[in-house]
Amino acid sequence: MVKFIASDLDGTLLPPSKILPEETFGVIDRLYEKGILFAPASGRQLPNLKKLFAPVLDKIAIIAENGALVWYGDTVFTNPTPKDGVKRALALIREEKGLYPLFSCAECAYYEDDFPPFVNVAKKSYSNVERANLDEIAETQTVMKISVWDETPPCAEHGGIILPPKISGLRTVVSGYDWLDVSSPTSNKGEGLEALLKILKIDKSECMAFGDHMNDLELLQACGQPYVTENAFPALQEIFKNRVPSNAEHGVLTKIKEFL
Repeated sequence: MVKFIASDLDGTLLPPSKILPEETFGVIDRLYEKGILFAPASGRQLPNLKKLFAPVLDKIAIIAENGALVWYGDTVFTNPTPKDGVKRALALIREEKGLYPLFSCAECAYYEDDFPPFVNVAKKSYSNVERANLDEIAETQTVMKISVWDETPPCAEHGGIILPPKISGLRTVVSGYDWLDVSSPTSNKGEGLEALLKILKIDKSECMAFGDHMNDLELLQACGQPYVTENAFPALQEIFKNRVPSNAEHGVLTKIKEFL
């Protein structure tokens, strides 16, 4: 019996327009009525996800920052990036041309480069975002993860190749077409999901999850019923054979409605 459903957003639940389908809240209401909890599991910040799911905020949990922060009425789990790792990673990212770092903290995100295309993407992706000195932020705040915007995507063929060998001791993973994330070596969506399931006393066999990219790998491994979209990253499709239609076809909602 399924008691919990988690879904990645960008590339999975969200269509290419990145606008949440209108029927999403109705589906979440129906799940809640049947005693099934839904959770968006995203690399996005908590304030952005709260805003996006405001109409059903009392009926969901949230796995934010690629698992580094979990919310269920309040913050119930965090796994921030170690301060020394943040400083070291920042120095290495700054050495590379065309890669722009952004620090994701619990309530706000911070960037330092004023390159207009980067600033435009950052402000579209984060509800709470400010320009700041990242060296100062590294000293004074807890950084959940470092998001890195890649000026020359796809990131899997550029920043995703350059940074992982340089930033040892931290988790560096491509999280989208033009983003990659640097975080605590143990921080991932699967860890966040496992922490939440433990709190809820739900077994992994009672969990269904959906994803499309490599930052969803551990999320899918941590649940009993994993699905990938038809538009999923090829390497992920090699691992998980259960498919739903693409995000453009609203495959996640289609599968959940079939289940209901």
